[in-house]
Amino acid sequence: MVVDVFGGLKVAEHVAEEGIVLLKNEDHQLPLNAAKARSIAIIGGHADVGVLSGGGSAQVDPPGGNAAPPAGKEPWEAGWQEHIYFPSSPLKAIQKEAPNARVEYNDGKDTAAAAALARNSEIAIVFVTQPMSEGMDAPSLSLPDNQDALVSAVAQANPHTIVVLETGGPVSMPWVGQVKGVIEAWYPGIRGAQAMAGILFGNVNPSAKLPVTFAKSDADLPHLTVFKQPPMPPLPPGAPTPRFRFNTNPFDITYTEGLKVGYKWYDAEHKDPLFPFGFGLSYTNFEYSHLKASGKDGLQVTFTVKNSGKRAGTEIAEVYAGLPERTHEPPRRLVGWQRVELAPGQSKTVSISVEPLFLSIYNVDKNSFELVPGEYEVWAGRSSRDLPLKEKVKLRGE
Repeated sequence: MVVDVFGGLKVAEHVAEEGIVLLKNEDHQLPLNAAKARSIAIIGGHADVGVLSGGGSAQVDPPGGNAAPPAGKEPWEAGWQEHIYFPSSPLKAIQKEAPNARVEYNDGKDTAAAAALARNSEIAIVFVTQPMSEGMDAPSLSLPDNQDALVSAVAQANPHTIVVLETGGPVSMPWVGQVKGVIEAWYPGIRGAQAMAGILFGNVNPSAKLPVTFAKSDADLPHLTVFKQPPMPPLPPGAPTPRFRFNTNPFDITYTEGLKVGYKWYDAEHKDPLFPFGFGLSYTNFEYSHLKASGKDGLQVTFTVKNSGKRAGTEIAEVYAGLPERTHEPPRRLVGWQRVELAPGQSKTVSISVEPLFLSIYNVDKNSFELVPGEYEVWAGRSSRDLPLKEKVKLRGE
């Protein structure tokens, strides 16, 4: 069997494009206009050579080794515990998209030098990273290595600053009010740079939504400190130190939030997130209307989504339900969604059938899930906090 390497790269790029989330786009800073761009500063995140990868069991060794090995080591000499970068250079991808612009790189280690480059450029793009791996918890939501200060300094120097996040999860953004644009690229893989450039320059209209809530700060989290596992048990005397070693000491974690997991915590505690679960912007606009909810044969939900913008786009329409008050459930839960592709000005009717299990609670006495009879609230919209349509429906239960 002949491996289709180029076909694989194309798939990898498409997957990354579909997963990148546009979080902020003030004054329509994005997409960038390649024909008009004169100078672009690329700052931080080893963006000259590659994109960050997560570690652990999901780690795939990049071809040619680590694109950003520790100082003094060759790419193939970086150990498994080092942060791995795939050889997909955002700098080169952006230079290719804007061949007539002056595109320069600064590693961001000297904040003053990075700010100086940003000040002398028309546009500044800061790449920030958050290395994560299985068996390694982030100590807080803050970006490591003084990157918050770097973003703030660049934003003060250039009012047209865009931040690209390469992270394994949510991070706080004390500088978010200072920058024009933010995209969450996660760990975008072997063609991550090309996917990022496609989003930044509008070759691809972003459509992804956040699968997790971004809190404003650590103070808004259900738990203010990371649970600590007991120390690693000592090796027997004379035993060699293995390359891989796992801590098998058991320990308990008490989830005091109960049912209020994820976005349900922020809803139930009336906390405003930085970016809510299900959130994601597009280069076009979508309008919602004509919600209808029926309780016959389960829950049937229909509504209309219209592309009111000037370019084709894809919306992930979301449906949430609120259970009867006597169930003591959090305010709402995601019960359905649908991907809707729309040309400019086009409208489509979305129909979603909600399985009874998604509306059920667990009855401890019966040792099974049950649908409680009563009045349910149904919402439809763009995210868990942007739900313009609301309807009530009575369900008979089981």
